[in-house]
Amino acid sequence: MRQFCWGMLTMASLVASLFFRSYWKTSGDRLFAFFAVAFAGLAVNWLALSIVDPAVEARHLLYLIRLVAFLIIIVGIVDKNRSLR
Repeated sequence: MRQFCWGMLTMASLVASLFFRSYWKTSGDRLFAFFAVAFAGLAVNWLALSIVDPAVEARHLLYLIRLVAFLIIIVGIVDKNRSLR
């Protein structure tokens, strides 16, 4: 059941990434590009978690992908707020 839920999260993250990519192409706003890259990273994270065996000791390192995705979102928000000034 856990792998099924991770598969759904992978699909949802990919769909969100494609929507943000579409919005970025339409508007040219860089915030949408940051969000598209971040959600693609989250999709990679969920996919990797569903594939890797739970017994692998280095499995916690996969969460670094999620950390990077959230840092990309923060950078995008800061970039957007700086461009408004």
